[in-house]
Amino acid sequence: MAILLHARLANTALLFFLFMAVWGFWRFFRQQGLGSSYWGAALIAEVLILFQGGLGLYLWITDSPPARGGIHVLYGVALALAVPLVYSYTRGRQDRAEMLLYAVAFLIMCGLVLRAMVTGS
Repeated sequence: MAILLHARLANTALLFFLFMAVWGFWRFFRQQGLGSSYWGAALIAEVLILFQGGLGLYLWITDSPPARGGIHVLYGVALALAVPLVYSYTRGRQDRAEMLLYAVAFLIMCGLVLRAMVTGS
């Protein structure tokens, strides 16, 4: 049951991060910076990936480690750190240039989720 939930949350994260990337590029090309709704969605993305990581840790502890565990965990840690690292790099600014950084970061996160899904199976 927990493995199925972990797999389904990975699909959810992939689609949500793709949505965030497209929305971010849309805002960038419309000459907009980060707004409060984008911040809220970025927070939801971070909570989603932290919950996914917590569930993965639970699975690891209960003797269901992924096939290539080390690299799978590395992808998970990179995903969990991505948004806070972009926030730290931009120092919380909300201008148009920062919007582009978040959009690119979420696009990279889509790739990381795909790689984590492949290494976890």
